[in-house]
Amino acid sequence: MRTNYSKGISFLITVIVPVVMCMNSYGQDQSVKDMSASATKEIKKEKIDSGKTWKTGGLFNLNFGQGSQSNWAAGGDDFSLSIASYLGLYAFYKKDKYSWDNTLDLNYGMINTTSLGTRKNDDRIDLLSKVGYALSPKLDVAALFNFHSQFSKGYKYNNDGTKDLLSDFLAPGYVLLSLGLDYKPVKGLSIFVSPLTSRWTIVKNDSLSAKGLYGVTPGKKIRNEIGAFASISYITDVNKTISYNGRLDLFSNYGHNPQNVDIMMNNMFVAKVSKILTASLGLNLIYDDDVKLFGPNHDSPALQFKSLIAVGLSIKL
Repeated sequence: MRTNYSKGISFLITVIVPVVMCMNSYGQDQSVKDMSASATKEIKKEKIDSGKTWKTGGLFNLNFGQGSQSNWAAGGDDFSLSIASYLGLYAFYKKDKYSWDNTLDLNYGMINTTSLGTRKNDDRIDLLSKVGYALSPKLDVAALFNFHSQFSKGYKYNNDGTKDLLSDFLAPGYVLLSLGLDYKPVKGLSIFVSPLTSRWTIVKNDSLSAKGLYGVTPGKKIRNEIGAFASISYITDVNKTISYNGRLDLFSNYGHNPQNVDIMMNNMFVAKVSKILTASLGLNLIYDDDVKLFGPNHDSPALQFKSLIAVGLSIKL
C-alpha cells in the first residue's frame, strides 16, 4: 500500500508541477493579465462586492442544427435535426477568509435523422462544491465535493439494428470527496491538489451491475477507491470575441494500478456573434481504466473522445 501511495504522489509531482510552472509563466504575460474572463459553458466565479456575501446567477444555452435534401445525387439522410441544451447555475459565498463555491452544470442533446431515428448526443450532470479557508492571497486549504452522472440511458448501436445498454442514470454515478490545497496563481486559473481523496462509483442499474461494469464487483452496486486527485481549471478571453473554458481532472487509485490514472478533460471555445447568439466548439476527453467497453471484444479501456460544434442562443440568468 505504501508503494502504491508513493506512486500516486510521484505522479502528482511529475504531472502537476510542470503544469503549474507552465501555466504560471503563461499567466504572467501582460496580455493575459489584461484579459477579463467571461461566463461560458462553465460559469466563472465573479468578483463579489465587499458588502455582499453571496453571488448567484447562471447561463442557459440552446444550440440547434437542421438539414434536409430531396433527390440529392451525393446521397445522405433526407432530414436531420439536432438540439443541444446547457444550463449552468452558480452560488458563491465569500466572507473574510472563508469561501464556498457551488456550480451545477446540466447538458442534454438529441439528434434525429431519417436513417438512424432519434439518439442522444450529449448527457451530463455535474455538481461541484468547494469550501475554502485562505492561507494566503493565492492559496487556500479546501474541501471539495463532486457528483457526476447522466440523465438517461445510453446505448451502443450495432450494425444489425440492435442496441446494447451501456449506461443509465447513476450507472455510472461518481461521488468524490477530497481534502487538499487550492492554488490560484493568476486570474482565471485554479489548481487543486489532494493526496487524500475518496471516490465512490455507483452502478444502480441491475443489468449493468450484474456484468461488473465500471469497476464494481459483479452483482454489487457501489465501489470505493482511495487515492490522489488533482483538478486544474482555466478560464480566459483569447480575444474580444472568443473565450476559453477548460477543466482537467486526474485521479490515481492507491490500491489498484495507481499508474493508470483516470482522466477527464473538458474544453470549450465560445465565439460571441451577437448579444444572444454564439458559436461554440467543445472537445471532451475521458480515460477510465475501469470502463472496459471498447476494443474488438468490447472488454478493454480506451480513450474516449467527443467533439461538438454548435450555433445557438445564449442567455445570462
